[in-house]
Amino acid sequence: MRFALFDLDNTLVNRATAFPHAITGLCNDWGYGPDIEAWLTTELADRAAPADFGRLIAEFRLPDDEARLWRGYVDRIASSVTCDAATLSGLDQLRSKGWTVGIATNGAADIQRAKLAATGLLDCVDGFAVSGDIEVRKPDRRLFELAAERCGTNLSHGGWMIGDNPAADIGGGRAAGLRTIWLHGRPWPDDLAPAERTVRAAIDAITILLNESE
Repeated sequence: MRFALFDLDNTLVNRATAFPHAITGLCNDWGYGPDIEAWLTTELADRAAPADFGRLIAEFRLPDDEARLWRGYVDRIASSVTCDAATLSGLDQLRSKGWTVGIATNGAADIQRAKLAATGLLDCVDGFAVSGDIEVRKPDRRLFELAAERCGTNLSHGGWMIGDNPAADIGGGRAAGLRTIWLHGRPWPDDLAPAERTVRAAIDAITILLNESE
């Protein structure tokens, strides 16, 4: 079985560019000023969770509800991220060539699921696993195992992991027995062995896999 797992944020979807737009939109929605916008930009830069909005309320003594603010953030970020048409088409091509395709992503379950639905990725993969479902984050092998299981396979068959994070995606994928393709961008740790392949975008990784299948 030919099997490939993809990371979500900054691999299949553009969180880095969508995030500032989402934060600005949120602040406009709620009537928040630049001080709160700056706080959110800093505190939510790497990841976000409902408790972050509890901290926001406490920090600025806001008369707001944590759950309402979180829901607003989920809606805003989901509407801001995109997956380009070429990547969606490429994932469909992989599956038509007999590949099993999944997603293994860190993040809060509801926000990652919202991104998958909003971008159309749910229709292009066989399964996915989100760290928030089991409170285990990449590079922990268990998240890769869950993703494979939800795709109807297991790691003993091998496969590929494609992602932008050297430690979580490439180091974690390799430790899980997968070959790896790195989306160049983040600094590469000196003590981490290189990925098998390095590309600039997910569609380039998909092209590599499609060529392998021929």
